[in-house]
Amino acid sequence: MDPKEIIFQNRDGFTLKGNLYRPLDSQPLFFAIFAHCFTCSKNYEAISLISRALSNEGIGVFSFDFTGLRSHESNDSNLAFSSNISDLIDAASYLGMHYESPKLLIGHSLGGTAVLHAAGFISSVLGLVTINAPADPEHVRALAPAKGKEEFSSGKTPISIGGSPFLLANDFVKNLENEPLKDFLKGLRKSLLILHSPQDKVVGIENAQKIYEAAFHPKSFVSLDGADHLLSNEEDSIYIGKLISSWGTRYITVTEKRKNETKGHPVMVRLSAGAGYTTEIKTPHHHLIGDEPLEVGGKNLGPTPYDFLLASLGSCTAMTLKMYSERKKWPLKEVTVYLNHERVHREDSEHSEKSESKVSQFTRRILLEGDLDSDQRQRLLEIANRCPVHRTLEEDILIKTELFS
Repeated sequence: MDPKEIIFQNRDGFTLKGNLYRPLDSQPLFFAIFAHCFTCSKNYEAISLISRALSNEGIGVFSFDFTGLRSHESNDSNLAFSSNISDLIDAASYLGMHYESPKLLIGHSLGGTAVLHAAGFISSVLGLVTINAPADPEHVRALAPAKGKEEFSSGKTPISIGGSPFLLANDFVKNLENEPLKDFLKGLRKSLLILHSPQDKVVGIENAQKIYEAAFHPKSFVSLDGADHLLSNEEDSIYIGKLISSWGTRYITVTEKRKNETKGHPVMVRLSAGAGYTTEIKTPHHHLIGDEPLEVGGKNLGPTPYDFLLASLGSCTAMTLKMYSERKKWPLKEVTVYLNHERVHREDSEHSEKSESKVSQFTRRILLEGDLDSDQRQRLLEIANRCPVHRTLEEDILIKTELFS
């Protein structure tokens, strides 16, 4: 679903804007704050994809623009590292007052460095995730041109991250120097997940090693092989979102597992205006994604509606055959069902050449594995036609549609 725009003020009175991504049922397992890279914004595609992937897994995600990015479009930024830390603390406070205090902090690039420093000031946080994050101020110095490196002593210095020019206040590096990562990480007792690409040409993989060695367990490292620094590949971002979700549910305590609110219905489906054709599907206990192929304008992030229809028939067929064989104590080891759907002309139609004479035809090819004789196989073929979904599809079906009030 589309994120909710959040506007809040930090401790210095500056107005900050953010996006709040929530699961379809609007009741997250827990909340996370996402600190994006400093040349990105809350609307950067990788941030949106990761946040959506997390919300699809039941996690609420709050991503906002730091104080220095209020004029990001004009590149009039004056970043002090201490202000980024305080912005994160203020964002956590806002979530705590209006929703629920965050249990997870996620940071990309320099945003990763920021969440490591801010975590000690947010008591509710149980887990941290860094993505392609630098470990020390020397890396930040290396981003500046040769002349700029000498100018860190005063004013602003131009740097480049992923080819994007940026102005960085000298306070940023001074703050990093005053509190080295290796010193405070040893006292930070929070679960840590480090994600880094070995091919990152902006922030080298050795930064991940320094962070890992400085931190105490529980700590985990996952290589983002093939990804670039800014996560420009859509598949990398979706993978990261699912990975963080899986890791987070292990290391972050969920006080109460909330039920999905399908308002008493077995299935709830939602498609938001900004999601293309990517459709969220919820049952009381499960979450699915539907989509369309790339060639028709979709993102191919999930099965098509007809894929789901075929899957329903196929899974019901396999379950029915297994139940019957178990009751009969037949040695059926495995059932595989291959399915297809097409529109065909009725053979008995007087005008079979006309399009209105076409009907839907489902074709099932069933592979039965096990020491079954020919009579048992033939009987199972007959039973396949008795599965509940098969019977439903052959009935005269009425579909009642009404607006929800």
